[in-house]
Amino acid sequence: CLQIPITLHKELGLDPEGREILKCGFKIGGGIDQDYRKSPQGYTDNGIYVTEVHDGSPAAKSGLRMHDKILQCNGYDFTMVTHKKAVDYIKKHPVLNLLVARKGVTST
Repeated sequence: CLQIPITLHKELGLDPEGREILKCGFKIGGGIDQDYRKSPQGYTDNGIYVTEVHDGSPAAKSGLRMHDKILQCNGYDFTMVTHKKAVDYIKKHPVLNLLVARKGVTST
């Protein structure tokens, strides 16, 4: 599959308590601490995968797609991280330079 660089700029939003937060508009699943055999999406390894992309979100605008496997985030290796570490790392940065693998895509 093809490795695709994606730059995602988070947008300012509000959490349920009315506090300002930076929103990216996607959810992830997986991690080395998860059992991929129990994944409802049928993933075949412990990678970090995009499980949801919200319409009109920064993630959707950047070209991120459901089932993309995140290989790197801002140069940080995502192939051997726990789920929590991946979530914390994504939350920490206002701009995400992602490198993703997309199944079934071999060229752009």
